[in-house]
Amino acid sequence: MVNRELFSQHLIEALPYIRNFSGKIIVIKYGGAAMSREELKQEFCRDIVLLDYVGMRPVVVHGGGPQVTGLMKRLGKDAQFVDGLRVTDKETIDIAEMVLTGLVGKEIVARMNQEGGRAVSLSGKDANLIRARKLKPRSHTDPSQEIDLGYVGEIESINPEILFSLEKSGFIPVVSPVGVGADGHAYNVNADTVAGEIAAALHAERLILLSDIPGVLKDVKNSDSLVTSLTVSGVADMISSGRAEGGMIPKLKACLRGLGGGVKKAHIIDGRTPHSVLLELFTDTGVGTQIYPDS
Repeated sequence: MVNRELFSQHLIEALPYIRNFSGKIIVIKYGGAAMSREELKQEFCRDIVLLDYVGMRPVVVHGGGPQVTGLMKRLGKDAQFVDGLRVTDKETIDIAEMVLTGLVGKEIVARMNQEGGRAVSLSGKDANLIRARKLKPRSHTDPSQEIDLGYVGEIESINPEILFSLEKSGFIPVVSPVGVGADGHAYNVNADTVAGEIAAALHAERLILLSDIPGVLKDVKNSDSLVTSLTVSGVADMISSGRAEGGMIPKLKACLRGLGGGVKKAHIIDGRTPHSVLLELFTDTGVGTQIYPDS
């Protein structure tokens, strides 16, 4: 049975946030457990449609690394990683583009449209949305040595025109992290990075990154050590001191990029929590880590 008093309390608490965010662009990076657990998929899509219905302008950027690896295995191809980065040869980028843009993106769109939304799937190739160049990282063990990852890219520029056009027409853009090089070739780009760059290009009100942990942790081994608020200087210190590790680093850098481009506030939240996006946006306490400018 629904606790009516609690339900009413949440609605009243949400009202000022709905009013303040009306007409504002919210960029959400969707990935991890929220995208792989069946019971969370439809909830997420329903929540995004709700944001649209109450007057907000959501833009979704999705990942899909596990789905790419899964199809590679079914095709008899082993995934290879160097320093945690996927080696992406010609065959692998073709598989990645097919999975991210042709399968994952279309499934998200179908679920949103099933909930009454008007979602559209696109990749960085569409209208030159994401211009990319070859990423040339250096080895952790030998910084003088460049690592050749194949068709893994870094963002050169974002052309947000198509996103503004879709938003103005009432559509929900769903973007796969595939960029296009000057030669017209596809490049696989980190989805957190794409979300941060798109948020900056759109001057979004909020950037929200879904994770598989509660948020930014003081101690990565202790899930109860959540840091609920951080400033830009605090994030920079975590990265430079080495307290930020692994997949949290690109998330934090994406937040810094978004905030540097005019985003008012960034959030890293636990996508395993049902309705985590709504809880972070529409409640006083939130459910993750909020990051804001020093000023």
